[in-house]
Amino acid sequence: MKSNTFKTVVFVFTLTVCMTSTSFAQSQDRQQRTPPTFSEMLEQMDANEDGKLAEDEVKGPLKDEFSTIDTDKDGYISEEEMENAPKPQRRGRK
Repeated sequence: MKSNTFKTVVFVFTLTVCMTSTSFAQSQDRQQRTPPTFSEMLEQMDANEDGKLAEDEVKGPLKDEFSTIDTDKDGYISEEEMENAPKPQRRGRK
């Protein structure tokens, strides 16, 4: 009888620890999903280091929306244009 009780306690404890760590990891992921700053994007994508992002330098959703963000149509996205860019629509949960 004591053996079964001990096994049950160990099982419940292990299950609690696993669920807590999974929950904590998921909350950490949510906190880290902030959009990058313009300077972070420059570090990652500005190949010629001119302080602007050309269409051939950008990738992902930024490339898809390049013509919308480049309001002065000079072929580059400046920091001011990025700050004034329309914010992407949030996707709903599945």
